[in-house]
Amino acid sequence: MTAQPIRPERSRPETASVMDVSPFKPSLIKAVVRDVTPMHVSRSAARAAASVTRTVLTEIIEGARRAAAAEARKKLFPGDLVSAIDRNVELEVGGEWYDHSPTFRGLTGVLYDAEGVIVPSRKRSRSRKPSAVVGAHRFEAGVKKLLSSQGATAAPAMVRDLNGIASAFLTDLARDAAMVVREGGVKRFGTVTLVAPGEPGEPTPPPHLVDPLQAPSARRGDGRTIGSDDILAATTIQLFGGNLRQRALAEAHEAIQDASAG
Repeated sequence: MTAQPIRPERSRPETASVMDVSPFKPSLIKAVVRDVTPMHVSRSAARAAASVTRTVLTEIIEGARRAAAAEARKKLFPGDLVSAIDRNVELEVGGEWYDHSPTFRGLTGVLYDAEGVIVPSRKRSRSRKPSAVVGAHRFEAGVKKLLSSQGATAAPAMVRDLNGIASAFLTDLARDAAMVVREGGVKRFGTVTLVAPGEPGEPTPPPHLVDPLQAPSARRGDGRTIGSDDILAATTIQLFGGNLRQRALAEAHEAIQDASAG
C-alpha cells in the first residue's frame, strides 16, 4: 500500500499575502459601493476594502472558534458569534445587521422614547432598494471560502450572520470612504498613514483621540473617485483602535502594494 503524503496542518493566516486571492471579489466590492454612492472606486481601493473586510471576518471567525473550542465543539453556531463579540468588543461591527438577525434579538437593549414608551424593533423591509441586509446573500460564497481557509465549519444560521455582518460592515466602510472624499479628508478621527507597523521609517502613531480642529487630514485625488487612502481613512472610522484596526490597516497596505505591483 502506497504511503499517503502528510498534509500540513492549516494555520491562521497572519497577513494578506497568505491568501493570494481575496474571498471577496472586486466586482462585489464595487457593487456595494454603487449601492451607496455614484462615485467610482479604484482598483487598489477595491482590493483594500476586500482586505479589510476579510481581516475583520477572519478575526470574528477566530473568536467564534475559540468559543466553540471551550465547549469541545468544532462546528460554529450563532451563539459562538455572540460569545466572541462579548469577549472582544473590537468585533462589534456591522451593527445594521443586529436589528435584523434573530441571533441578536433581545441583546441590543430596549429603546425608549422621550415619553418612556418602548420603541419597537425595526421590521424587515420588503423594499427592493439595495441595502446591507437585502444584499447579504452576495457574501455567502466569500464567507464559505473564508471559513474553509480557516478549517472551520458553520451552521447555516452562522453563515447567514457572517454574510450579514460582512455586508453591513462593507456598506458602512463604503459610506465612510465616500464621506472622506466629499469632505476632503478625515475631519473627526485623526490621520491615516500608509506605513505598515514594523516598517522602517514608521512615524510615531497619533493618539486615538485627536482634536479635529488641529489635525484635519487632507486627501489627494479628485472628488469623484474613492481611492485606497479613502478606504484606509474609512477603516480608522469603523475600527476604533486596538489590534484589529492595526492588523486591518497593515494587511490593506500590503493589498494596495500588490495591486500597484500587478
